[in-house]
Amino acid sequence: MNTLQRFLSMPWIPEEYGKMPYMWLCSLAFVLWKYLYVAPTVFEAVLLVLTGFVFLPVYFYSYRATTRQAVACVLATCVLGAMWAQYGFSNLFIFACAMCARVQPMRRAYQLMAFATAVAIAAGLALSPSRTMYMMPFLIIGIPVGIAAISESGLRRSRRALIRKQEEVEHMARIAERERISRDLHDLLGHSLSLIALKAELAGKLAERDPAAARSEISDIETAARKALSEVRAAVTGYRQSGLASALASARASLAAASVQLDEQVQQFPLAPASEHVLALALSEAVTNVVRHAGATHCRLDLAREGGVAVLRVADDGRLRADSDLKRGNGLTGMHERAAAAGGTLSILAGSGLTLELRLPLGEAACIAS
Repeated sequence: MNTLQRFLSMPWIPEEYGKMPYMWLCSLAFVLWKYLYVAPTVFEAVLLVLTGFVFLPVYFYSYRATTRQAVACVLATCVLGAMWAQYGFSNLFIFACAMCARVQPMRRAYQLMAFATAVAIAAGLALSPSRTMYMMPFLIIGIPVGIAAISESGLRRSRRALIRKQEEVEHMARIAERERISRDLHDLLGHSLSLIALKAELAGKLAERDPAAARSEISDIETAARKALSEVRAAVTGYRQSGLASALASARASLAAASVQLDEQVQQFPLAPASEHVLALALSEAVTNVVRHAGATHCRLDLAREGGVAVLRVADDGRLRADSDLKRGNGLTGMHERAAAAGGTLSILAGSGLTLELRLPLGEAACIAS
């Protein structure tokens, strides 16, 4: 597959930008408006062709461009915009200001936007027959759009860096946990299995000449095997019981790294391993949504026992204002399925942020322990 085929097969604009960049292209329709009742001149026809075959590829390419490539895209758009200035059309300079967001660092992005603004004003003063009609759209829309695009680009880069750091921390935590489990299992089973192997070898040698001694060794083997099995079960139970504690610690670290203030009220009470596992996964997923998608500055975390039910609530003050704004992806679907499988319920409410409430039965083991 050649370069052109790869370009045509991929999304023209990265999915993280959504569908709005495609909608912004609708503003180009203003240049075609007057040609509904006035025939274009030869030069205007050439400009229309250049706009279609030069600007559109430059526009789509700018969303994947490096800093140097983005500068070239802005300059090419400014040249086209200057050519349209004599017809009172300044929309291309608005696109040029928005393209400056792909330039790093942010200081250079603002410098490039100032340059594009200067070119737009100079072209309007020198070429536009109606300076007011030319300047007003650009000054009212272009400059704010450029500033907003640069600011949003900075926030997007910060979110990417935060997500990368979080993934690195999670990866290192998984490696550390695997190493710890490996060490613990080695310590637990190494001695027991060595003892079992030696006694099995000895029992084999004694089987014919001293059956009583062989039976004694086999009894010791059985005892050692049961002891090893008991130690492994105790270790696995310990790992499960530390799941919620680990999820709470990870939640605190993630929210602190994202500069999200956390109000926490967590009661200590016994939980069945299955219920604790579901709570830990739900807490991790909820905090991940707060950090990555909510745009929140404050998060409330409550874990309490209400009768025979464990109740986990995670609420943020993010951007969600209605249930229709909520995108139910694989994370929320998985939380619903795990809650239902454990005999619990999951409710989600959007309004001044997102509130997630998970209610799970404590389980027979927890009720007996209490």
